[in-house]
Amino acid sequence: MTTVAEPIAILSPLPRADGSATYSHAGYTITASANGPIEAQRRDEDPDEATVDVVVRPAAGVGGPSERHLESILQKTLQEIILVQDFPRCLIQVVLQVQSAPENVYVNTRLNTPGLNLGVLPALLQSAVLALLSASIPMRTTATAVSLAILPAADGSSETKIVSSFSPRDASLARSTHVLAFSAQGDKLLLAESEGEFSMSEWDEVLAEAKKICCQNGSEADNVSEDGMALDRNTSEDGPDMRGFLRSTVQGKLEDALKWKAAPRE
Repeated sequence: MTTVAEPIAILSPLPRADGSATYSHAGYTITASANGPIEAQRRDEDPDEATVDVVVRPAAGVGGPSERHLESILQKTLQEIILVQDFPRCLIQVVLQVQSAPENVYVNTRLNTPGLNLGVLPALLQSAVLALLSASIPMRTTATAVSLAILPAADGSSETKIVSSFSPRDASLARSTHVLAFSAQGDKLLLAESEGEFSMSEWDEVLAEAKKICCQNGSEADNVSEDGMALDRNTSEDGPDMRGFLRSTVQGKLEDALKWKAAPRE
């Protein structure tokens, strides 16, 4: 079983943004900046709530239809968690720069390969949430996301397996790929995007595995589901604890910012 490094995040690496974050996981590195609430242009004003603007920039070249599609998905998801009603006629802007991606992800410098377009989505969403936290923009909840792929068995049998944080090779072989995001409390599914063919029982397994990774601490889990589907987790035996990772990242930043209180007085 391939092992993928645990997520890594750095808060506030950009000095001129209201908030920023660099997030690395599963071969992707994203730098995000968040600014707002700021005055919106008249054509973008909403008298009832803030407008959320998301910009995705590829690692090389200029963005195309794939980036515009990702921006639309992220904008709708962030609109759900930001308290936009508190800032009418304002703008909250999130810019996401892809710094690096797994080998062979980019074709003609864009995210236009089936399955791989979804693979970058969790990293984009996670870096956006961290940048919003860094900017102290009020949110009703945070979000954690994970990507999953359903792969056929290597021996050609009907058995399938679920792989988390799938690689480009996994995406090229997968029957279907999925990205799911949950609220911090785990009571709300904020995002569900899928590509490929899958049954309802396979979808139920994907949902259960995604919720375990995003919302629960690592616990002992079976390698085979009740329906006979093998679970292959790339990061560890029980998968990464995304909610714990997000909490520890913010807590570490707060502790660093409050070091002056514990410093001895001269």
